[in-house]
Amino acid sequence: MTSVAKRFRNALLVATFAAGLGTSALAKDASVEVSVDTTAAGPVIDKHIFGQFAEHLGTGIYGGVWVGKDSPIPNVRGIRTDVVTALKALKVPNVRWPGGCFADEYHWRDGIGPADKRRVQINTNWGGVPESNAFGTHEFMDFAEQIGSEPYISVNIGSGTAAEASAWIEYMTAEKDTTLARERAANGHPAPWKVPILGLGNENWGCGGAMSAEHYVEEMKRFSNFVRNFNPAQREKDKMKRIAVGWDGNKLDYTEEVMKAWKDHVYSWDIEGVSLHNYTTGGWPPHLPATGFGNDEYAIVINETLKMDSLIAKQSAIMDKYDPEKKLLIAVDEWGAWLSPTPGSNPGFLQQQNSLRDGILAALNLNIFARHADRVKIANIAQMINVLQAMILTDGSKMVLTPTYHVFKMYVPFQDAQFAPVKFAAGELALGDRKLPRVDAMAAKDKSGQVWVSLVNVDPDAGTSVTIPGFRTASGEVLTAPKVDSINTFAAPSVVAPRAISGKAGGGGVTIALPPRSVTVVKVAK
Repeated sequence: MTSVAKRFRNALLVATFAAGLGTSALAKDASVEVSVDTTAAGPVIDKHIFGQFAEHLGTGIYGGVWVGKDSPIPNVRGIRTDVVTALKALKVPNVRWPGGCFADEYHWRDGIGPADKRRVQINTNWGGVPESNAFGTHEFMDFAEQIGSEPYISVNIGSGTAAEASAWIEYMTAEKDTTLARERAANGHPAPWKVPILGLGNENWGCGGAMSAEHYVEEMKRFSNFVRNFNPAQREKDKMKRIAVGWDGNKLDYTEEVMKAWKDHVYSWDIEGVSLHNYTTGGWPPHLPATGFGNDEYAIVINETLKMDSLIAKQSAIMDKYDPEKKLLIAVDEWGAWLSPTPGSNPGFLQQQNSLRDGILAALNLNIFARHADRVKIANIAQMINVLQAMILTDGSKMVLTPTYHVFKMYVPFQDAQFAPVKFAAGELALGDRKLPRVDAMAAKDKSGQVWVSLVNVDPDAGTSVTIPGFRTASGEVLTAPKVDSINTFAAPSVVAPRAISGKAGGGGVTIALPPRSVTVVKVAK
């Protein structure tokens, strides 16, 4: 398919999603027809869009991942067992670490060697609390291996040097008898690690150094030149992908300057992708409640999160100018809901509850990423545990899975599946002075040929039914709850939990009854 045809197809899908096919709104009791084109050769939905983010922030690492080898909480080499078990079920493709803002003040030598000799410092970005560096390179790589994930390492451009970053990657990846390889072996890991993804800084327009776009590009080129991967398994295939900093949340000057430099780059440096960060906040600073909200706040959040589609389209348009063949990817490596912190918590810990609304928000974003699968190849929700829109909440030995966790688990079949275009009338839902699409749908075909369909009923109050022509069976799971602000707690961990759902054949298709405020994933067959 030509690039022009691809752009036309993507534009059609976006228009279908945003406004529906047709001009009239759906009646509350109308059935929605979702047509799935399984013959079209769509792009692969890269598994890495289901990536996670773990920053040294609040209790995301300490208490969330790391409890220490001597903890009474069950652990393997200091990493809590219950969290590992839960994350393995998500088939987490990559974890971005050590930040975030923390990454551009992180010096890797502070986090290797004997724990009692590691530097203790103040985490100036998040809460002003001591950072022990007990969780460093070896501990993170162990964690990634335990959950079956790949590391996405962010190097320090803001306060570090190219020499420091180069030495860190050599320490992790060199296999030969170099000084750094011997040091890594002496610290307990003789074999080199793989580093599949490398972030060249983080938000260097802000907490990463407040650099102009032009200054960042000069630094980025220098780091890209000197930071090398020495693992022989990553020389020809599985090469390390280097991600430059892009969209700054307000302007696109970073993306423009990065792409302009890349178009005419010399042999000594290169990149494979450009980042995009976007949080759903409802206004800055974040002030919307994570619990106890009504339909008005629900509508604000959903309306804002749907703008992710246009943000990706804008960044893609700039990249297309310099890279019409789409050689470079977009990494949406920070996204999710950023709401008011949990009352009584340290506000610098960014701890918030996770409601059914967050699960719906996650599904809508993942569907948007899938629609842009030709360019979006990496995404990392912020963050994995106890921070912002987390998968998991912990408190001492207690652990609870959030609605967002359940959505990610339901979406596992979409990892590396082939996008299948869909047509549907999204309809119009009026909540206060905001108008939202009533439903959303996305489909894909996995490697075995099985077709999977995601169906989101955005309406917080009314159910609907969806008919998928050409198929006779549908079975899977639906995630809903009594209210849009329903949450899981340590005392009541299953208020928001998936349950089985199936369709009914008839009239040339299969019909599925969607409850209000729900996310459904089904496999369909003829």
